[in-house]
Parts: sequence; C-alpha cells; structure tokens
Amino acid sequence: MIQQTLSRPGLPAISWRVDGTGQPLVLVHGVGADATSWDGVVARLPRFRAIRLDLRGHGRSGAIRGPIRAEDLARDVSDVMDAAGVKSAHVAGFSLGGTVAQALGLGSPQRVAKLAILSAVCGRTPQEQAKARDRVEFLRQNGLAAIAESNRERWFTDAFRRDHADQVEARVRQLVACDAESYLQSFTVFSTTDYASRLRELRMPVLVATGEHDAGSTPRMARLMHESITDSRLELLPGLRHGLLVEAPEKVAKLLDAFF
Repeated sequence: MIQQTLSRPGLPAISWRVDGTGQPLVLVHGVGADATSWDGVVARLPRFRAIRLDLRGHGRSGAIRGPIRAEDLARDVSDVMDAAGVKSAHVAGFSLGGTVAQALGLGSPQRVAKLAILSAVCGRTPQEQAKARDRVEFLRQNGLAAIAESNRERWFTDAFRRDHADQVEARVRQLVACDAESYLQSFTVFSTTDYASRLRELRMPVLVATGEHDAGSTPRMARLMHESITDSRLELLPGLRHGLLVEAPEKVAKLLDAFF
C-alpha cells in the first residue's frame, strides 16, 4: 500500500492510496466516509491496482469551506488519476461517489473505461426532492449526531445491526467525526445533484447496482439509470439497504470483479 497526499494550489489537499497491481480501478466513497470504506472490497480484488482517495472534506483530505458541485469532486478524482499516472481506468463510485463517478464519466469520458454506479441517486420524484431538501435542512439545524441516529436503520439490515453492532457503531462514529461544514456541503451535493437527463450521454459500459431495500438510492432509481444508459447492466442486491460496502463487501467485490 502506498499512501500519498496531493497538494494543489488554491484547492484542498487530497489524500490518496494505491493497493495492488494490475488494471487500474478508481474507487470513490460516499458522504461522511473515506477511502477505508473500500477495505473489505479491495481485499477481495487482487487482480486490480486499486486507487482510492479521500474526497475533499473527508478523511485526511483538506476541508470544504463553501458550496461545491459534483464536478468539483470529480476534479479530485481526475487529479488523483493524474498523480497516479493513469490516463484511463475503471471507476466505481458508491452513494455520493456514484454521483461523482457520473460527473466524471460525463465530463471526462476518455478517463473512464468502464463505470460502476453503486447505491446512487437519479431521477428523484418531487416528493423525493422535498424529502432530500428536508434532510439537508434538518442537518443544518440539528447537526451530524442527530442525522447519524436515523442512518443506522437506513444503512443496515436488522440482522446486521444485531450481529455486527461494532461495525455499525464504527461507521456512525466515522460520520459524527466529520468536519461539520464539509459534511453539510457534501451532503447537499448528494441531495441535490441529478444527472437523469444526461445519462444517455454515457457511452462506456456501466454497471448499476443498489440494495433491494435502499430507501434513498432506490431500485426505481437504479432501473431508471439502467434504462437510460445504452450499454448497462442492472443488479439489485436482495435484502440489503444502503450500507453495501460495510455489510456486503464480498458481494460488491464479486460484482466488480466480474464486470471489470
């Protein structure tokens, strides 16, 4: 494993790491997490050179101060690819990372060989848009600790919360430890960005996957992405909610290994 920090004039520094050798595979984590979210997946992907970063405002990377867009986070990914000497790679993004991966695929398609969009949002209905705005406002008014409480059930199945309480609490602690402003701005990107109208522009092969019972990144959204992208494959993971990387890394790794 090689851990590095990318310094950029006028932009937050980005922490990134490389594990293994083989085909380059860039992995982008979700909001309130960091590159370690992919540990269980990377351990099961020995054939790839896994390139992971802490998005700005997360982990060891520099903080976010002020509004950002998904395209700004996609630049973080592109800059790390440059630093790693990679012109083109397979790219997988989870949750917010799935939105960032879409932004990268749309803005710099030459950099993405194949794309995996995991537990991401697309085509929110007016009611879903209103709920997303309410969650942003709830976060603004009540802080990270309050939103973390409800995320236990949104992220993990009842059985996993019962049998793996240590992993659940570790994920919650990770979220609560985030820089408040960075999380708010990143969560706002996740809650308001929608590329549904542009997905037909994606020409690379795309894997779309989500949990069967994901309340935010719903199967309906995944089907919409699948139907909108010319060369795509859809996978709904039975019984799972949003926390795929923690609860089912072996299933995610199997999907990515087969697809990439």
